[in-house]
Amino acid sequence: MKGFDYSTIPHSKFYDKFKPIGGAFGRMYFDFDFVGTENIPKEGGFIIAANHIHAIDPGVIGLGIDGRQLHFMGKKELFEKPLSRWFYTKLNGFPVVRGGADTEALRFAVRIVKEGHILGIFPEGTRSEDQKPKRPKNGVARIAKAAHANVLPVAIINNDKFKFRSRYTVRFGKMIPYEQLGLTEDGGREELKNASDFIMDRIIELWEEGHCR
Repeated sequence: MKGFDYSTIPHSKFYDKFKPIGGAFGRMYFDFDFVGTENIPKEGGFIIAANHIHAIDPGVIGLGIDGRQLHFMGKKELFEKPLSRWFYTKLNGFPVVRGGADTEALRFAVRIVKEGHILGIFPEGTRSEDQKPKRPKNGVARIAKAAHANVLPVAIINNDKFKFRSRYTVRFGKMIPYEQLGLTEDGGREELKNASDFIMDRIIELWEEGHCR
């Protein structure tokens, strides 16, 4: 995308400074629960794949990750205005063109993982209007294949349409090793679809567990 620097993977000081501030305001509005945080590796690159229900989801997931920064894909529209582009970029977001083969963004996503960082992606490709997980696009499997990446499934649960003090649960599942995705060098679109469905099924299983209390 024009205007975004794909040459360098950032480690933002702003991210670390904003995280406790954003977290404090978030906890004033929502009743947060983070479950399964022991499943988050302390080092090494991998993909976090989560269902998507709200614009704040990347920030909320990031609150559950101690000592590491999350890099995440966002629709290009979020980066078109200078102020929002500055804000999302400072929080390690990067733009992707939905519905097309955005090779520059995909290469950048693969580099994030290969260089030992955490990549956040929403396999559905857009937010769910009814807060229920939907079927995935193939982007998550495409990136996992190119990076030979393990995938950590995450479920985001909020059944109250974001009312004040509503419960917002983020449930981190067990890591899916790359070898379990069934991806091969010569595999085609059907193989990518099967791998994406496999990841999304793990997310749905976590989502169906519901709130922890």
